[in-house]
Amino acid sequence: MSYLEKLNKKLNKIDKTQSLDKLEDRQIQVFPIVDNEEGKPKNNDADIKLIDKEKSLRFKKEKLSKDDSTYVSIKDWSDDDKPREKLRLKGKHALSNAELLAILLGSGSRSTSAVDLAKEILKNADNNLNELGKISIDELIKKFHGVGEAKAITIAAAMELGRRRQMSSIKDRPEIRGSQDAYNAIAPMLIDLHHEEFWILMLNRGNQVLKRVQVSQGGVAGTVVDAKIIFKRALEIPASAIILCHNHPSGNLRPSMPDIEITKKIKTGAELIDIKVLDHLIVSERGYFSFADEGMM
Repeated sequence: MSYLEKLNKKLNKIDKTQSLDKLEDRQIQVFPIVDNEEGKPKNNDADIKLIDKEKSLRFKKEKLSKDDSTYVSIKDWSDDDKPREKLRLKGKHALSNAELLAILLGSGSRSTSAVDLAKEILKNADNNLNELGKISIDELIKKFHGVGEAKAITIAAAMELGRRRQMSSIKDRPEIRGSQDAYNAIAPMLIDLHHEEFWILMLNRGNQVLKRVQVSQGGVAGTVVDAKIIFKRALEIPASAIILCHNHPSGNLRPSMPDIEITKKIKTGAELIDIKVLDHLIVSERGYFSFADEGMM
């Protein structure tokens, strides 16, 4: 019952025959619902106490949220800790992966800095940049609060630039002296894929890479390879030797029977047109399997 209802109840009890003068003599005090200087209600009315209690709890909650929050905006950091300023002052090598990613993000959310958001994204990718490169734009937007379409596209573009940078060394015609060199030359094209692709490294007489050629693309379980296409592309370049390469999205590096059969078939056909098949690599994010290293060529 509010204090006005209580007041009306008291007034109703007054004798109707009682004079107005007597009514004025009765000491009935009415207190407005306001806080005094001490922040407490002016009377003991239950409704006022309830209102005041709710206001007090709300005030304490807001104060606790402000005082105890660990979030500090990057703009309030020292210049030595701000990612952009740190990169300019100390160089790019001084920054962690999270700080570099934070520069790409530009900002975080209302309660998370760009660096903390970057750490969250990297943690989801097992702190592995190869895994980060596999996360789609839609996944980034859906999984992380503070990542919109623009930020997700920026991350995807940066990952692709990194991949292409690895590939750009091919223009210098690196020499293939073993399976590791061949893996380094083809891995950027294959390790992030969720489906199988078959590629050929085309080499000159000095075993330098002339070109990388994709000859087929399939699904998760395999891809169909046409030997005639391989020979046609090798003769067009022309290549003196070739290295067969394909990926296993599952991560399993063990060659299957079809892998072994197609290797023998291509090697036999290549001998007829005086092209050497030096190796066949099975590539995954875990590494590679070399037919030549295992004595299977």
